[in-house]
Amino acid sequence: MKAMFGPVIFHLLLFCASQTFGVRIQSDPAVTSDGVIHTELEQTVSLVCQLDGGHEPPVDEELVWLRNGAVVSLTEGNKKGQSSVCVTPVIYGDNGATFTCHLSKNATVTASVTLNVTYHPQLSGSEEVAVEEEAELVLQCDSWANPPVSSLSWTLNGSVVDLIAGGFTLTNDGFTSKLTADFVEKGLHEGTYQCIATSPIYGESSRQFRVTVTEKTLKLPLNPIIAGVVVVGLTAILAVVSRWDKITKCCR
Repeated sequence: MKAMFGPVIFHLLLFCASQTFGVRIQSDPAVTSDGVIHTELEQTVSLVCQLDGGHEPPVDEELVWLRNGAVVSLTEGNKKGQSSVCVTPVIYGDNGATFTCHLSKNATVTASVTLNVTYHPQLSGSEEVAVEEEAELVLQCDSWANPPVSSLSWTLNGSVVDLIAGGFTLTNDGFTSKLTADFVEKGLHEGTYQCIATSPIYGESSRQFRVTVTEKTLKLPLNPIIAGVVVVGLTAILAVVSRWDKITKCCR
């Protein structure tokens, strides 16, 4: 009996296996062995999902695309047997985004790729900055990059900023580098500042700040002045009202 059913079971299992389809994703730029696509800002990434079963797939087998778990809207002609998705232009928000393709009837049959978007710090050009003596000076540079910058430094008139001598505070939260001086002095803080970021793949980028320190101006307290004007105006009105009877008698 076992001899009779053995070959039948074997062929039945072989038949079922032959009906199992997988999916695979091809891309431009090419996907790496660990499922990552390396690209840059403003570029285009083309993704193609195909049924992978070793023989002609059924014509009614549909594919579904997800971006970070959310369904991607596809046209009717872009679902069966093969489906394409185009990411253009690539933006900051696409970094780390995972695109997944799976069978419509069986979500466990799936393939995924993840975008790695590289970009350098957005540092360029120059800026004119005017600040009064004894006021606060705040200069900031965008240090956000992928991969992260390997170094970021500040110079004043070509020399590395002396934080202690200049009374500076330097902070960097991974997105912005900020150089601050709480009490500005003309001879100490006026000049040309430069923020220099070094990327491991893009090299150096920088931004200049030409700081001019102006004389301190006397700022009148606005609220007391307004209050005084209001009081004077009300007093004048009350004085006129109180003498109105005498004024009208004189006019008769």
